[in-house]
Amino acid sequence: MTKPLRAAVLGVGSMGANHARVYARMPLTTLVAVADLDPQLRERISRTYKANAYNDYRDLLANEEIDIVTIALPTHMHRQAALDVMKAGVHVFVEKPLAESIASGRTMIEASHQFGVVLGVGHIERYNPAVIALKERLETGQLGKIYQIHARRIGPFPPRIQDVGVVLDLATHELNVMEYLTGAGIRRLSAEVKHTLHDKHEDMLSGIVRFDDGIVGMLDVNWLTPTKIRQLSILGERGMFLVNYLTQELWFYENRSARDRWLGLATVGVSEGEVTKYELERVEPLRAELEVFAEAALHGHNGLVNGEEGLRAVYLAEQLLRASREQSVVKLPPYVPIPALTTRPNAPKPGMPDPA
Repeated sequence: MTKPLRAAVLGVGSMGANHARVYARMPLTTLVAVADLDPQLRERISRTYKANAYNDYRDLLANEEIDIVTIALPTHMHRQAALDVMKAGVHVFVEKPLAESIASGRTMIEASHQFGVVLGVGHIERYNPAVIALKERLETGQLGKIYQIHARRIGPFPPRIQDVGVVLDLATHELNVMEYLTGAGIRRLSAEVKHTLHDKHEDMLSGIVRFDDGIVGMLDVNWLTPTKIRQLSILGERGMFLVNYLTQELWFYENRSARDRWLGLATVGVSEGEVTKYELERVEPLRAELEVFAEAALHGHNGLVNGEEGLRAVYLAEQLLRASREQSVVKLPPYVPIPALTTRPNAPKPGMPDPA
């Protein structure tokens, strides 16, 4: 039996505390240490899971024998923390967004190649059973030609987020999922952002993207809605899929006219057909995500969302902000999504399409 990987978590706030819980309970891992500047947070987590606690993550790296680390620090700290972890020869998982800028993200990816360690990025919705089932059904052609993809990620203002706005914090989820589901790259985009409650960063985004195969995407993202909504719909010639991220539900609303045409009947247009709710086995996406990361650390390859995909999401977020700032439509170079492309540490690295 494989010895459990020794895990540590840097930053045990809202998300980091969940990483600590999962590492402490997964058969593949054991939680040995946590680091956080907040003494109450780190002591509470360390007592709960019988892990060592540190104020400075650099002391943790110097004193503990660690195999894998989650970085759940504020975004502007991701780059330096990741570099310090990778220099120690430790595999690293970074909560999204990967970094606060393209330059920082590239440095992190280069370091993972240089030191031969796995770099994973926390695009958690990729491990949502509803998203996985939707991808499978799209690949069978159930929807036919895709016309539009519409994402809504809205909810109350989170005081814990201080260093980025909704575009980097939330829209990166949807940008990654959109390219993953469609299998196409975004070629142009426009956006409007608004500062309402947040002093330094945008708290509302309305964006439109167009993919290289003609699909239109719509982004509705904010920290202004008094209830949390996480939904994605995909409209196509045979109907519409609807995902509820929170409840892990997948629905299909059939276009009866399209079905009739396939049966040879003379119908034109769109009409209501059957509504199907698919039975899915619910899982905790974070646990599924960290299981994949642990497997990648052990074996060097699988379906981990890697640094290149994380960098692409940051790049697209930057372009949305640019489009809003310049009040223009931004055109992007060709890009072909290659999801979950990971390799064994120290293996030759595949060419990465330049996100810029």
